Amino acid sequence: MMQHPKFETTDLSRIQMAGVGGAPCALPILDAWLGRGVPLVQGWGMTETGPTGTLLDVADARRKTGSAGKPVMHVEIRIVDEPGHDVPANSNGELVIRGPSITPGYWNNPEASKQAFLDGWLRTGDAARMDEEGFIYIVDRWKDMYISGGENVYPAEVESVIYQLPGVAEAAVIGVPDVRWGEVGKAIVVVKQGKAMDADALIAHCLANLAKFKVPASVTFIEALPRNATGKVLKWELRERFLGEGERAAG
Repeated sequence: MMQHPKFETTDLSRIQMAGVGGAPCALPILDAWLGRGVPLVQGWGMTETGPTGTLLDVADARRKTGSAGKPVMHVEIRIVDEPGHDVPANSNGELVIRGPSITPGYWNNPEASKQAFLDGWLRTGDAARMDEEGFIYIVDRWKDMYISGGENVYPAEVESVIYQLPGVAEAAVIGVPDVRWGEVGKAIVVVKQGKAMDADALIAHCLANLAKFKVPASVTFIEALPRNATGKVLKWELRERFLGEGERAAG
């Protein structure tokens, strides 16, 4: 909707709030809606959580921009490390959740059910952090994270920086194999209609706003990102399409 040419001039005064979910939302998108006077409120959940797990109150939308809020009624959430110990506030870990709305398991699949739970807590597969006030911030899906030179890189953080560029309509970052670093980032970008952009400028912007190991090693411009029926970017499809490209370039 932000890409619509009348987004900046349309009267949005009757919209009290709007909701967004499905994946971490880039901060420039949240800020753009706030700039039009519409709090874009994030929530988080899964089919397994019934489906809502957290919601951000509209009263906190401005001071907690980027947060998915707090657990809904009767639900408990923790952020844990691999063995299942709580991590300190503002540290990344896996979000685990329990409560009466959480699935007890997967139908006729006891092995999947066993792997999905940790001492009664559902392992969500989402990397997240919790601040000192108990607000949850979804960092990314663990499966989308890649390791470059021994460092964890969460694509959602890199994508948020890329979205700061005014010519970017859509962006996705994936990890591709690299001989030297194991994996490096690849940015797949859709440019707004009528705008121009080159890879060097995009990488220079990332270098100015990210640690060097997080900066994409390459950029590809395409016409549209592949999405499913609910609008989620199909990163597995991008990985299949570009798998091995980083290794070939490095070689």
